[in-house]
Formats: sequence, structure tokens, C-alpha cells
Amino acid sequence: MITMSGTVAEKILNEHIVEGEIAPGEEVALKIDQTLTQDATGTMACLQFEAIGIPRVKAELSVSYADHNTLQTDFKNPDDHRYLQSVARRYGLYFSRPGNGICHQLHLERFACPGKTLIGSDSHTPTAGGIGSFAIGAGGLDVAVSMAGMPYRIRYPRVVGIKLTGKLPDWVSAKDVILEVLRRIDVKGGVGKVLEYFGPGVKTLSVPERATITNMGTETGATTSVFPSDEVTKAFMDAQERGDQWIPLVADSDAEYDELMELNLSELEPLAALPHSPGKVKPVSEIAGMEVQQVAIGSCTNSSLRDLKIVANILKGHTVADNLHLTINPGSRQVVEHLIESDEMRYLVAAGARILENACGPCIGMGAAPSSNAVSVRTFNRNFEGRSGTKDAQVFLVSPEVAAATAIKGVLTDPRDLGDYSRIEMPPRFIVNDNMFIPPLPPDEAAAVGIVIVRGPNIKSLPDFPPLPDTLNGEVLIKVGDNLTTDHIMPAGAKILPLRSNIPEISKYVFEVIDPEFPARALEKGGGFIIGGENYGQGSSREHAALAPKYLGVKAVIVKSFARIHLANLINFGIAPLTFKDPADYESVDMGDNLEVVIGDLRGDVKLRNLTKGNEIELTHSLSQLDAEILKTGGKLPWVKAKV
Repeated sequence: MITMSGTVAEKILNEHIVEGEIAPGEEVALKIDQTLTQDATGTMACLQFEAIGIPRVKAELSVSYADHNTLQTDFKNPDDHRYLQSVARRYGLYFSRPGNGICHQLHLERFACPGKTLIGSDSHTPTAGGIGSFAIGAGGLDVAVSMAGMPYRIRYPRVVGIKLTGKLPDWVSAKDVILEVLRRIDVKGGVGKVLEYFGPGVKTLSVPERATITNMGTETGATTSVFPSDEVTKAFMDAQERGDQWIPLVADSDAEYDELMELNLSELEPLAALPHSPGKVKPVSEIAGMEVQQVAIGSCTNSSLRDLKIVANILKGHTVADNLHLTINPGSRQVVEHLIESDEMRYLVAAGARILENACGPCIGMGAAPSSNAVSVRTFNRNFEGRSGTKDAQVFLVSPEVAAATAIKGVLTDPRDLGDYSRIEMPPRFIVNDNMFIPPLPPDEAAAVGIVIVRGPNIKSLPDFPPLPDTLNGEVLIKVGDNLTTDHIMPAGAKILPLRSNIPEISKYVFEVIDPEFPARALEKGGGFIIGGENYGQGSSREHAALAPKYLGVKAVIVKSFARIHLANLINFGIAPLTFKDPADYESVDMGDNLEVVIGDLRGDVKLRNLTKGNEIELTHSLSQLDAEILKTGGKLPWVKAKV
């Protein structure tokens, strides 16, 4: 039972702090109750956990999901799934087999609990905030360390209270709520903050709807998003046969938020995020009418039973327009079983939808790439350039209602034009079938069995992480602008993600979408520096966006500002994350400049000497004393191994 006072976020945080001062911006260490990994990031996390050298996970619950890399075009993905399953069996994790569903949807259904802390090696881990968890996305190494029982350190966030009033009109859904938040604060307005929802409008939203909002709150740069745990939460957990795990958790009536925002749900309309940013939002009514070549429904944002029931009933009796194709990937087997039981799956099939497996699929670039120069309308959470697998595709992010209406009409359509709203009926109890989860063996049984870890030939050893010297020398290898995403640094997709456990191979694709010559240049120059603008490294928690540049010899990344998770990943892998003390100095450094950066012990400001231009500028950083110690050691893995 959570007994602290304050906001929901404060109650959970303050109950779990084991070290540090409770004040915005101060570093605190959190006890982590649950961990989550998936196969695109979890393979490396498990290699790192093995390297730490403890016999069993120490978190209350750890789950390994196989949901991202499920295309089996050769041996790499299935080999890694066998590796993950053997690690789970050996070290005490639950293993969710391929085909079971998307990690965030499954965790919401079967494991997430109000009041618990959850850290996941996926940036959309805050999905569990819809049930009242304090759920944080992080790099795989941070998750491995949490699996080892060590606390997770964050800057104590400011809490933004988002007061919801009213009730969503017909044809408007939870996706439009978070798109409206993004319209207001854009893709970096949540940095250093928690978005906490409260007010009378909260009770009008189901847990899956709340989870859609917390899922995509990630795109604001927020540490996490959270809803209270109330009677709606209890009803959901009762229906999942987990009612005994429910606790009430709401903000006190006199709780004070650092910032306030108010949304009247009754005033919202269908919205869309335009290419190529989730924060570039306009009403669908203003952009309707453009021809569309693809509609894709699903992802961890909008693949719940509620979402697909809506889609099925909109499509009932229709055929998808002949100028486009429609793909649907359900979030879990539970969703599929209910659609079959209610006969609504037949509506989808009869309409001509391509039913994909229960996995991330097209959202992570695993199949269903659009045609050249296509307009693709998707219910996903990201529309970064090239993420779909087609560089010149124009991807719009919308609600399931907008997507289904568009699939029927063949052009981007305001669903309100369809007339009467399709009503759905949710089941009073969910079909619970956990047979695709392999539970961990008891500790004594696991020790007695003598489990062998299965390693395919694509799983390579981790690179070395030598200590950082006091002075860093090298060239500027690349200079990039604002809001550069981890997809730009380390692309996803069916070609590259299977190499996630092979750092030498995956490093050949660093910055491929911007500058394909970068890897060869970095190796030829013996490493060097990256220069960037605002919000460098936004998007995925993909630690390979730090690990692969480290392998190529990158010594420091010098930018105007960093996204939270990528900043942590750079520290974890021994790359100095530095910022311009005066952002205008960004203009004074160019690609090819030869730099000398004196970092010393990283306890104060840093000097950059531009040997090419003969000038000197001041740099700074946000590193704590512990961050500096970890960096100078060479990264978190050698630091943790020394501690253990």
C-alpha cells in the first residue's frame, strides 16, 4: 500500500527512493520492482546481465518478450530468440514467446500493477502508466543493472498535472488526447517532467485508452506519464483475473503540480501528426482528402481490444478502397481470441484487411513498408523519416477511427463524415491464457538442472570499454541539426535490427540515412566527435545508438541539448555527453575540424580547443559526480562489475 502524500507520481517515487534529495533536478536512486526487455534491445541487455556475473535476477519480476524481430528471413532472429529463452530459464525471467503479443500490451494485461516501478529497454515502457505504474524507458544496460538488483538513477522530475474534463465526443478517441498534448508542447516539451493526468474526465477513459495516452507521451520527451488507479483500474484488473494486485492510488486533493494544463475532452476533434514528427499536429478536417496508398493499424499504441473492435465495426460490410492496402497487427493473442469469439475478426477479414502477427511489425520497420512516395496513414507513435522502411514515404499518425475511415474511403478521412458512431461492447471478463509465457524455474531447480545458454553465431562478445583519458583528441566526424532521432543514428528495420547482438556488424550502419560514409570515416580517423543541435537522440531507447558509435571510436558528442534516454546511454558506454555553454558556439565548429577537448575529471566545465580554427570555447554538462565516475571508468558495465 502506498502511504505517501502528494501527486500520484510523487507517491510512487518517494516510496521507492533509496538515495538522494527529493527536489526537481536532483539525482535520486529508485528501487525497481519490475523489468521488461524485448528482443531488439533485450539480447544485448541479457549479454550485459551475464557479464555482471550474478546467478539470478533480483527484481520482483522480470519479463523477456520476443515481439520486435519476429521476421525469420535467416537464422539470426530465431537464434537470438533461443538465446533469450535459455537466459530467461537460467536466470529467472518470464519468457514471452514470439507470437504471444507486443510487450507493452501484454505487460498491461498480465503484469503491470499500480504503485510499482517498472523499467524497460523500450522507450514506450510508460504504457504501463495507464494502470498506475511508474514506468520508465531506458537503455538495455540500465535494465540489466536493475535486473541485478541495483537502483536506477534519474533526475527527480517536475510533475505536470494535466486536468481532464468533459467526455470524448463520438469519433474522437484517446489518440486524439495525446496528439493534442503533443500539439501544445511538441517533442521536447516533456523533458525532465512527468505528465500526470487527473480530473473528472479521467473516469471516462478505460485502462487501454489511458495506456494509449501514456504510451505516446514518450514522444514529448517526458520521463513517463501516469494515471491514477481507481475503480476503472480495478474493473480492468478484475477482468484480467488480477484483482488481488489492485491498490487505490490517486493524488491528494491538495496535491500541488509544478505545471498545469487543462484539456476539455468534449472539445477535441480527430487529429493527425504530419510527416515527419509526432509533434507536427493538425486537425484531420484541415488536411482531409489526400489520396492514401496504405493504412496500418496496430503497434503498442493502438492494438488493444477496444481499438480493434472499433475498427472491425467501422469496416463491417465494407471493402477497403482499391487504391490502398490495409494491415492490422493485434496487440496480443487475448485480443485475437476475443475478436474470433465475437465474430468481429470476420469483419476485418471480409473487408480485405491483411492480418499480421501479434508483434510490433511495421512500426519498427519489420515488413509492410509503403510503396515509393506513398502516403501511409498509421495508428503508430512515430513517423520519423525512413522508419517505415521507405525513405520518401509520407507517414501520418492518427486514431483507429481515422485509419478505418480512410481505409474505406481511399483518402484521408475525418471519421465524423461516416455518420452514426459504431458502438462496441467490451467483455465483462477477458480470456486469460498464459500458455505462451514460460515461467522461471525456482532457484534450486534452475541450479540443479544445469541450464546451458544457447548462442548462435551472430551473438558476439561485448567490446572493451577502456577508461576515458583526461584529454580527448580527434576530428569532427559529422555535424547534425536539431531533433535528431536514434533512428537517424542507428536505424531499425528488417535489415539492421537482426544484427543487434553483433556490434562490429551493426556499427556499419551508424548514420546510414544521413551519411553512409560515416562508419568507414570514423574507423579511418581513429574515432572523433559528433556535433549536434537541440534534443539530440530523441525517440527510441535503442542503446546501439551509443554502443555502435563507441565501437567506431566516438569519444564525445557535443550538442545544444540531449534527449533523456540517449544521454544516459552515452554515459553507460563511455562517450562524454557535452553541451555548448553558449548554444551559438554550435556555429563555430564544422565537420573536419580537429579538436582537443580537455575533460579532466568531469567535475566542472570543459574546454574545447579548435586546432583547425585556432579558437577556444567553453562546454558544460549535466553529469552528477557518479555519472562522471562511471564515464571515467569507461562506462557502466566495467563500473558495475567492479562494484559487484
